[in-house]
Amino acid sequence: ETLCLDLADWEAVEAAVGAAGPFELLVNNAAVAELQPFLEVTRSALQRSLDVNFGAVLHVSQIVARQMIAQGVPGAIVNVSSQASKRALRDHAVYCSTKSALDMLSKVMAMELGPHKIRVNTVNPTVVMTDMGRINWSDPQKSAAMINRIPLGKFAEVDDVVNSILFLLSDKSAMTTGSSLMVDGGFLVS
Repeated sequence: ETLCLDLADWEAVEAAVGAAGPFELLVNNAAVAELQPFLEVTRSALQRSLDVNFGAVLHVSQIVARQMIAQGVPGAIVNVSSQASKRALRDHAVYCSTKSALDMLSKVMAMELGPHKIRVNTVNPTVVMTDMGRINWSDPQKSAAMINRIPLGKFAEVDDVVNSILFLLSDKSAMTTGSSLMVDGGFLVS
């Protein structure tokens, strides 16, 4: 069942997601990247990014985790973060900051939900060739500078991220919680 929701509308999300369960697995993948130089960041870009990249993850995870706890079943939550949570990028002040906040939220969630047998991890990809990735990295000069810092020499494809998420949702990662799985082609080692 597909739900199309404005994640900033907490009441609508609470009603729709609350009625959609029960859940055992959750992937939080919604994100926006409104790229602006630090000195030009607008309040609207900041608020939208906080609402989607951080607030929506917190809220949807609360709803789903409460259901998991009420059912008494183990579960797994994967939050899609970014390499930008670990490294500053020009014009990414808000994006880097919201993704860093998401990483820490995920660690706190892992600590507090672990006793309920709910694992929480992040996947932190490099640029992924989604519609958003193509829009923000279509400039060859900009993309070349980033690709040159990736030892594997390319951006990630959607399947690279999906396969990492599937691993973290599966029993093959049964002892993994509070971790960030870098899917960055080695960007952070360069």
